[in-house]
Amino acid sequence: MRYFIYLSYDGARYHGWQIQPNGISVQEVLNKALSTLLHESIEVTGAGRTDAGVNASLMVAHFDTEHEADEQLVYRLNKFLPQDVAIQKIVPVKPDAHARFSATSRTYHYYIITEKSPFKHYAYRFPQLLDFEKMNEAAQALSEYTDFTSFSKLHTDVKTNNCRIMHAEWTQVSSIEWQFTITADRFLRNMVRAIVGTLLDVGRGVLTIEQFREIIEKKDRCSAGMSVPGNALFLADITYPDNLFDL
Repeated sequence: MRYFIYLSYDGARYHGWQIQPNGISVQEVLNKALSTLLHESIEVTGAGRTDAGVNASLMVAHFDTEHEADEQLVYRLNKFLPQDVAIQKIVPVKPDAHARFSATSRTYHYYIITEKSPFKHYAYRFPQLLDFEKMNEAAQALSEYTDFTSFSKLHTDVKTNNCRIMHAEWTQVSSIEWQFTITADRFLRNMVRAIVGTLLDVGRGVLTIEQFREIIEKKDRCSAGMSVPGNALFLADITYPDNLFDL
């Protein structure tokens, strides 16, 4: 039987989602927990690969097991797993449902604070004055393009750098905090952090809106802005077709 498992995690002490040879990952911790509790070898497949330090308020993964995965397993997993990984639910799905390839959209949030805060671990402090109206104007232009090579980590193993961005917007959370929300059908490695870094250049007047567009059109990572820190980035939502759950 195949199941989707919904979880959240604080990425601070992990080397990302995917298993790494030289560091602990969320996938490794989850594999060990499920294998121990179900008394069989379990390997989960995630909806994406968050980088080192990146958080998830919602991650989805799938796994196969001969045992029934019910609310009792959710309870036992939450007792077994470390405090920084939490399971919300486990849902049975069709045998061909895939956490990564069946997803229709993914949403990320990135948080900026403009003043000192004791909660800076989950936000990036950027003390310079920013024009968020211009940053939103630039963000809206993202939906007009499909090739985002300029915002992709170099030398990755993907076959295409094309993505469809449905939504990108900055909203004010408090007097000192802003949230960037971006939704797309897929994301490239380091893409959100590179987009945010380049939008910050727009906000502080280093780039114009037209120059932001030119960076996208150049398809050159070296022309874009810096990659902002991962601690302020959250994978926030993943959507799937309803028929995957119609057993």
